[in-house]
Amino acid sequence: MLQRIAINDFSSTPKYLQIYNSIVEGIKTKQIVPGDKLPSIFEVCAEFDVSKRTVERAYDLLKEKKVIESTKGKGSYISDTEIDRQMNVFLLFNKLSTHKKLIYDAFTEELGPDVPIDFFVYHNDFRLFKNILLNHAHGYTHYVVIAHFFEGGQRAMDLINTLPKHKLVVMDKLIDGLTGRYSAVY
Repeated sequence: MLQRIAINDFSSTPKYLQIYNSIVEGIKTKQIVPGDKLPSIFEVCAEFDVSKRTVERAYDLLKEKKVIESTKGKGSYISDTEIDRQMNVFLLFNKLSTHKKLIYDAFTEELGPDVPIDFFVYHNDFRLFKNILLNHAHGYTHYVVIAHFFEGGQRAMDLINTLPKHKLVVMDKLIDGLTGRYSAVY
């Protein structure tokens, strides 16, 4: 399987995505099938002179897409070859208003009727916001959050900071206190 992985040191694409894309391409061309064992993280590191974290990020992305399953001590195996998975959006608004309805309508129109959107409203209440995030914000491909608070703002930022940044879209206003690289529309 190592021969299926290609890394270009001069590419602007991050190396973890190159590893991910190589495996996905192998699946799409049917050179990699369910049950195939992936090389260990150590093997990939040694072969391509990349960091352990780089390979872990690639494998974590494959796990997140449910393409591979890992068993401690046994390795990682291809579990599914359905790559083009459907989006699943977590949409969290502070309140219902005409302005928010325009945003919601734009989302549903752009994404189309086949994309599931789980819509939550927390009414500017930090306790409800926290409850929604802790109990419902799991397993989505995208997390879209509009954050406005009368109180509890810093604690809310701490909670938002726990969301995967590559899946996060902050809407309506830029929020002080968020860390990492995420998308924002404001």
